[in-house]
Amino acid sequence: MRQAGCPGQRLSTFIFVSNMPSRYQPQRAPAHRLSLLSASLAAVFPLLYMPASQAAEPVAQLEEVVVRGTRVEPLPQAAGQLRQSQLLPGRAATSDTASLLADVPGVSLNAAGGVSSLPSIHGLADDRLRIKVDGMDLIASCPNHMNPALSYIDPTQLGSLKVYAGISPVSAGGDSIGGSILAETRAPEFATPGQAPILKGEAGGFYRSNNAARGLSLSATYATDRFNISYSGATSQADNYTAGDDFKDYDFTGRVGHTLPRDEVGSTAYETHNHTVGLAFKQDRHLFEARLGLQDMPYQLYPNQRMDMLKNDQASVNLRYTGELDWGHLEARVYHEKVDHFMDFGADKRYWYGTASGGGTALDGIPCSPIGPSCAAGMPMYTEGKTTGVSVKAEAPLGEQDLLRLGADLQTYRLNDWWPPSGAGMWPGTFWNIRDGERDRTAIWGELETRKSEQWMTLIGARVEQVKMNAGDVVGYNPAGGGFQGRDATAFNALDHQSTDHNLDLSALARYTASANFDIEFGFAHKERSPNVYERFTWSTWQMAALMNNFVGDGNGYIGNLALKPEKANTLSTTFDWHAEDQRWGFRATPYYTRVSDYIDAVQWNATTNQVATTLVTDKFSVLKYVNQSARIYGLDLSGHMPLARNDAGEWGLKGRLNYTRGSNRDTGDGLYNMMPLNAKLTVTHQLGGWDNSVELVAVAAKTHVSTMRNEIRTPGYGLVNLRGSYSWKTVRLDFGIENLFNRFYYLPTGGAYVGQGTTMTNPAVPNYPQWGTAVPGMGRTLYAGVNVKF
Repeated sequence: MRQAGCPGQRLSTFIFVSNMPSRYQPQRAPAHRLSLLSASLAAVFPLLYMPASQAAEPVAQLEEVVVRGTRVEPLPQAAGQLRQSQLLPGRAATSDTASLLADVPGVSLNAAGGVSSLPSIHGLADDRLRIKVDGMDLIASCPNHMNPALSYIDPTQLGSLKVYAGISPVSAGGDSIGGSILAETRAPEFATPGQAPILKGEAGGFYRSNNAARGLSLSATYATDRFNISYSGATSQADNYTAGDDFKDYDFTGRVGHTLPRDEVGSTAYETHNHTVGLAFKQDRHLFEARLGLQDMPYQLYPNQRMDMLKNDQASVNLRYTGELDWGHLEARVYHEKVDHFMDFGADKRYWYGTASGGGTALDGIPCSPIGPSCAAGMPMYTEGKTTGVSVKAEAPLGEQDLLRLGADLQTYRLNDWWPPSGAGMWPGTFWNIRDGERDRTAIWGELETRKSEQWMTLIGARVEQVKMNAGDVVGYNPAGGGFQGRDATAFNALDHQSTDHNLDLSALARYTASANFDIEFGFAHKERSPNVYERFTWSTWQMAALMNNFVGDGNGYIGNLALKPEKANTLSTTFDWHAEDQRWGFRATPYYTRVSDYIDAVQWNATTNQVATTLVTDKFSVLKYVNQSARIYGLDLSGHMPLARNDAGEWGLKGRLNYTRGSNRDTGDGLYNMMPLNAKLTVTHQLGGWDNSVELVAVAAKTHVSTMRNEIRTPGYGLVNLRGSYSWKTVRLDFGIENLFNRFYYLPTGGAYVGQGTTMTNPAVPNYPQWGTAVPGMGRTLYAGVNVKF
């Protein structure tokens, strides 16, 4: 039935049955939405509120009573909302938090390091998305974006993940055009007043066969009715993984005595440690939280980048207040993050350079000394990033039908990116890639949620944002040596580096509830995003320096552009949602269309003339410069689920999704880079007692619509079969499975170009350097198992 006073919102039926087995009971609705149900229970079950002695005889007459109620779904409905129970199976299968989003309609993954893949929503990724971790806007401080926001939270530390695809409310963040991803750790819990304190924890571990990945996790909580202290820690480590077959005709790495088998994907190993300590205090309707986060990542190697991460230390402090006041809800947050990041050549890439090391044509670099004009020891690169943010938001009802939300955000970001001298061409001074980089955001926003009638609900919002950017003067390794470094530094330093962008975000959404089984949600959004510091401030056309500035993994080099304008995207989207009243079956279809003006793409650049290249390099790596152009993206997301059978063998179900995205540069007709081709996933599920099992079929079409400007590599289509299972006891859960059951060889369509071994510093056409044309392969068959114990 539908509740009076909640018109226009999608209503999902939930059922309370007094003697129903726990596996059939629905998820609990938020407390403030159960007030009407509580009143109903008080009326229907008055004896439940009596002392047991008075209620004994009547209760015996009520063997089973069913109460039906409704739960309101917010507007807009998230494309994907994964709660902790839904995230549990992924703990054993992956250490990459972003990969947990792979089943969300419209989401794909751009492969990077083993724990740092970049989620993409309808072909828009990285800084084109607003990604928050516990409300913090975290920024990748690396010229290769090796430390994205989701890399700072282990899958075992997650409480929930939420995705807004395409049209996101202005309250979910600005300075993005593709959507929002909100990651939250577990909320603090408190003991019931008058009861003993809570003291509990969890411990777990996993192993994966292909790359000998292994890890441990531990969490503990102590809480009274007003105080909570918690700890959560996780560590994971893996070696290089192997593909389903050989994919290269060489085995050298550029290091004497070190070779790789021809099916081994070089530079895919990693080791990471994440820790979080939380404190929380509750007083009446007020909650104060403090979280300290620490990451120690000794290394994370990259198969699609010329450098590797050899250290990433992060520390963050996150303070939050929430309060339920007489007029509504108030939330305030202050956070600070510091990142120290270091890159050089990892174990699978050449380290020694210069004539004393054998020169540029030697397969392996010979250790040499002393460090100087003829001998180089690696190419050390350091980055320091500091982010500070403040946000305040309030929510207040305007009568019975309307809800007003207001907020303000402030963020300051400081970045230094420098490369100390290491010898040969990287000598004698320090190369300043970005010095004293600044990017400051201030914003105010508001949105109004209105329930027009029983069938209609609307949400309109606006955000006004200012982005101020600046950077200091730069210098190359050898400013007196002539060449491109001196010329480019002089030209950059002569220009004004300061800019101020005024961006506007608008969103308008509506939901029409046609019946208990059909909803339509549709809307329009105008989103704007300013360039990041690497798009604006990187300055050198020198090939070796440009190759180090690349956060898309295509093997090319990139040059910044001080003249870049903010991207402006207009998106139309509609979701048709057919579903059972009890949600046992459902089917959703979401067509969308986005047009982006001043889209930041790239053109090939001639370093000699310092102009746009008139003759394009084909089938090779090249150097490009960021420019504003125009783009168009459209597509369709389909998803659904349904029961198949229920018998003595258990409950059987079917679920699936299909994503289609096509993106084009409207100025050139070229394809946009890293667009996932048509892909689908079909899963048969099975539940029986503590068992929860599934068989997955993954199908991906060939990638033929590519960016020819970037010489993007085409990939063939493929299909994979995965088996997954779990068994749960009261305090123990066991997960296990086989991914890529038939050891199928395939290339990752959005995995970039393979440059995971050999001489990666520069790009001459000699055999010992990574050659253009090989995409990064996917992982071959792997068996995994994990266990989690509560205590």
